Amino acid sequence: MNLPNKLSLSRIILIPFILLFMLPIHIGSWCPGAWNEFIADYGMIVAAVLFVIASITDLVDGKIARKYNLITNLGKFLDSLADKMLVISVLIALVDIGRISSVWVIIIAFREFAVTGIRMLASAKGVVMAAKMIGKIKTVTQMIAITFLMFETLLVKIIHAICGSCTVESITDGVQIVGNVLLLISVAMTIISGMDYLLKNLKYFKENE
Repeated sequence: MNLPNKLSLSRIILIPFILLFMLPIHIGSWCPGAWNEFIADYGMIVAAVLFVIASITDLVDGKIARKYNLITNLGKFLDSLADKMLVISVLIALVDIGRISSVWVIIIAFREFAVTGIRMLASAKGVVMAAKMIGKIKTVTQMIAITFLMFETLLVKIIHAICGSCTVESITDGVQIVGNVLLLISVAMTIISGMDYLLKNLKYFKENE
């Protein structure tokens, strides 16, 4: 397995660790109190750092693959799969903690399933579709939005420390508005890129009628 593929695989491996620091542990009536207190205070920051690292591997693996001619069908598959697993997993966790609505996750997941279906039809014709530029832009907007959402608590603390006269509530409201705007932009790009994939690959549907 070449380096770009290892980087894509590392992105998948990081997912459970990101979720571990995002979500408190509850197994029936039992929960590790000390651990959950740590998660409540610092877990999201650790998870955000891990998410940024995972996002960087997404930027790096493609560049390395193109520069050293290491593009493979496995690499195309792993890169796309890792992006989808990372983004959807973290978004579901954000729904679980009550930060975002499940509606946005449903839209994003629907698009990813639809594109995966198109790729399956293409693969039946011997074509392995790599991520297109508009798809990459979509992924970047998603990762920027998610990164901001994960760092919101830390941003509120930093801004409050700088502006002591500002209330935590007003700062939180302002920060969350920015986070919501970034999320809406990423959802819009998700829809646009999904339509682009669909319209440009209608031939696979016609050929399989």
